[in-house]
Order: sequence, then structure tokens, then C-alpha cells
Amino acid sequence: MPTLHEMQTAMHASLVRRDNGAVSAMLAAHITADRLDIYRNTFLFGLTKALRLSFPVTERLVGEDFFEGAAQFFIAEHPPREAWLDQFGGGFPDFLRSFPQAKSIAYLGDVAELEWAVNSALHAADVALLDVAALGAVKPEDQGRIRFAAHPSVSLLRLAYPVDAIWRAVLASDDEALGKVDIESGPVNLLIERRETGIEVERLDEQSWLFVSTLCAGQPIEAALNIAGGFECSVALAEHLALGRFCRFELAAPETSGFIHSTAA
Repeated sequence: MPTLHEMQTAMHASLVRRDNGAVSAMLAAHITADRLDIYRNTFLFGLTKALRLSFPVTERLVGEDFFEGAAQFFIAEHPPREAWLDQFGGGFPDFLRSFPQAKSIAYLGDVAELEWAVNSALHAADVALLDVAALGAVKPEDQGRIRFAAHPSVSLLRLAYPVDAIWRAVLASDDEALGKVDIESGPVNLLIERRETGIEVERLDEQSWLFVSTLCAGQPIEAALNIAGGFECSVALAEHLALGRFCRFELAAPETSGFIHSTAA
């Protein structure tokens, strides 16, 4: 009698590597190996559909057949590790960057990375926003030690190609706009987030991106100010707070990276 682990391992080999030998030997004699194809096809169909939902622009750029073929290679190499399929596909952008058949579309991996950020923003947890009024309790001499936690839907990307323009043009089915995209005009700095109006993708200049990315990485305000240089930090910070890009703040210890105070929304 095979153990549960042995059965799971054999089933994994059948579904992912198309090796029916071990599992068919464990099943009842009247169940033939070819009947396992039903499970494999369902498995591949479900995961490919999940990838299609997360990467619709990527699929439109390469076509259904190419996408399905790439998806099956990806699934074989990176099967899901958890049951929540909304989280399946995080490794797809890097996979496409190294996929030999996609080498002629140099920007494809960057497009997929933007799409994954959009997907992550869409499915990010709903959390309470930072209570901005609580910042008023911080003493002036301690304000440089404030460091924020980014809202779960917020992500920041620096990508080599102008994929935001490509993404918008493909979603709008605007071939004219797509044809005008200058592929060599990158890199681009992007902020992706979920607002009440939907998912927003915003292109930032270098200083704006450095400032907010430093804050979202959990660095103190003082560090963000030093990196941003002469940038209008107070105006930018007010915008970030007003748009709910942070969910809590903490005070870093004066001379260490630890925390000595915490305030949540």
C-alpha cells in the first residue's frame, strides 16, 4: 500500500512530467494510464487559464498558440506551490526573459512584470489606511525617524522598456498608439497601486521614484530626503499620504535600524 507522500509524488510526476509509470502502478488494475490524461489536461487547462487572466497583454502580443506553449513549459518548470491560483505566475516574467523562443521580443518579460504588479495590486489585501492625524503626535525632532509601511497594493518597478505605453495601447486595442511606442525610450520608473477608481499605473521621474521607493522600502524619512536631494519632498509626501499609499508608520531608533515606537491605523 503506497503512502500518501508516495502517491502525491507519483501524481506530480504524471501531471507535470507526463510520467504515468509510478502512479498507474499504484492505482486499481482497471484504471489505465491513459485515463490520467483527463486529470493532466484539466490541470494544464486550469493553470494556463490562470496565467491568461494575469497576463492578457502578454498573450495578445505573442498570440494564443505561442502563449499556451510558453505557459506549458513554465508550468512544467514552476508548478504551483499553493492552492490560491491568484498567486500563481509570479515567476512568469523572468521565465519569459530566459525563454529562447521569446528572445526576439526583448520587452516581453518587462510587460509581464508590469502585468504581474497589476494583478498583485488587484488581489492585494484590504487593510486600514494610515491615520494621518497620528503623525501629529510625533515630536519635530523625531520626524526624520518616521518610516512607513506601504499599502499592500503598492509596488514600484524600474523597467528597461516603456512597457506602460505598450500595456495601455494593447488594452485599448490602439494599433496606432502601439506603433508609435519608441522601444528605445526606456527605462521607466513606475508606481502601481489600487485606488477606489481601479488599478493605476503612473510613470514617475527619477527623483520622485527614488523618494517614494525609499519610503516604501521602510527607510526613514531622513534617508528619503537625503536620496531625493533638492526634490520637493514635502509636496510629494503630502500626495502619498492623501492617496493612501501607506498603512502605518513607525519610528526608527536613533542610531539603529530597530524600532522604538509603533503606531498603526
